Amino acid sequence: MDKHPLIAEILITKEQIQQRVKELAEQITKDYQGKELVVVGLLKGSWVYMADLVREIQVDCVCDFMIASSYGSGTSSSHHLKITRDLSTDISGKDVLIVEDIIDTGTTLDAVQKLLASRNANSVEITTLVTKPSRREIDIDVKYIGFEVPDKFIVGYGLDFDEKFRGYSSIGVLKEEAYKN
Repeated sequence: MDKHPLIAEILITKEQIQQRVKELAEQITKDYQGKELVVVGLLKGSWVYMADLVREIQVDCVCDFMIASSYGSGTSSSHHLKITRDLSTDISGKDVLIVEDIIDTGTTLDAVQKLLASRNANSVEITTLVTKPSRREIDIDVKYIGFEVPDKFIVGYGLDFDEKFRGYSSIGVLKEEAYKN
């Protein structure tokens, strides 16, 4: 896919993403050998990363999904976890790997991690494709990080603006004209 006219610059290419996903999968494979792994994708953004990641992980795993947010109708966190789709898998005694597309404030992910840990999981770790540490409000331990990015509005590879751009194979900075009216 060529560069979209509303993308100001490409931050991470398709090839860089593919390479990093393979590297993360190799580490995850080593870390979860002989364990019952449940990979939990946080929808909607994580599905692209999760699909590529589980194809590269060389450990049998169960995949499940959650829809959770700590945002109300605005653009800032309400700090209240709202789950609109919960797991259908019992994670008690199993090792859980939460898959996230991007970590900004860390508020939602912190709450989800605590919730899953309270369900008697053996362990609950996190992988994210991208992280924006400059926006972090809660210090959260992320075991597997794809890329650290600056505080810019990015889209592609699952990351969206108004449900668009998820299928874009690279990660790029969205032009302000696309979202500032």
